[in-house]
Amino acid sequence: MTRVAAIDCGTNSIRLLVADADPVTGELVEYARRMEIVRLGQGVDRTGRLAPEALERTFAACRSYADVIKEHGAERIRFVATSASRDAENRDDFVRGVRDILGVEPEVISGDQEAAFSFTGATKELTGRDDLAKPYLVVDIGGGSTEFVVGDDRVSAARSVDIGCVRLTERHLVRDGVVSDPPSAEGAEAIRADVAAALDLAEETVPLASAATLVGLAGTVTTVAAMALGLEEYDSEAIHHSRVSLEQVREITARLLASSHAERAAIGAMHLGRVDVIPAGALILQAVMERTGAREVVVSEHDILDGIAFSLA
Repeated sequence: MTRVAAIDCGTNSIRLLVADADPVTGELVEYARRMEIVRLGQGVDRTGRLAPEALERTFAACRSYADVIKEHGAERIRFVATSASRDAENRDDFVRGVRDILGVEPEVISGDQEAAFSFTGATKELTGRDDLAKPYLVVDIGGGSTEFVVGDDRVSAARSVDIGCVRLTERHLVRDGVVSDPPSAEGAEAIRADVAAALDLAEETVPLASAATLVGLAGTVTTVAAMALGLEEYDSEAIHHSRVSLEQVREITARLLASSHAERAAIGAMHLGRVDVIPAGALILQAVMERTGAREVVVSEHDILDGIAFSLA
């Protein structure tokens, strides 16, 4: 077992996992798991640049994580950055800031690498389960992109497409700097059209309908699961490996689209950083399930972060 620190910096959130990991057995002993919503991808779809205030929020989280890593004595650190930092013209400012704080070079990985990490993290502990048939389709709905990965024990096909809850919210639900409240019908239709086009792209590489089990990752999926379970507050243990039907996803998506900012913020399991972007994320999840023919999604709290940890071990 190797003590490792894995950091996943996405478009919407930055997360840390400190754990002892064994890549052979798939055993992972957690010491710390943290998440902060920093919205690094704020405005990137429109400007092509990382905003100064978004960088500072991210660097503040990195300083906090550096203390946690030191406290737990991690032997190896890996910092992986995904969609927003791939797209930004000024990503060198981001790289330099992270290196100064954590002492490691952030790796701005490709969508295919992101997909492979997500698949490993989500499926390593599913091996040997009789109730979940293979192949798996792992879908990681992020802030700026969504990854689709099909495989049995390893990846057989993967594709990353530029649809994410932050990107689509900023593109279709924001007018004059303000998010429509509730989401506009026109904006929701535009999101559906973008998602349909992105699924067409994904299907050029990944046989989406071939999988026997759909596994959903990241904050949109786990929050929808929390709502389906009727949780008054977020509970990772209850959410992990829960199953949400297509009918439940449709009902929750309709509820989110019809609700105001205040109504969504009042949902007990809702992280305040997801209030504005969860309707777009739910639209993505519903479209994926309808396209693939999945009657349910198996929800995993283990994802790209766990895949990064196993890669370090």
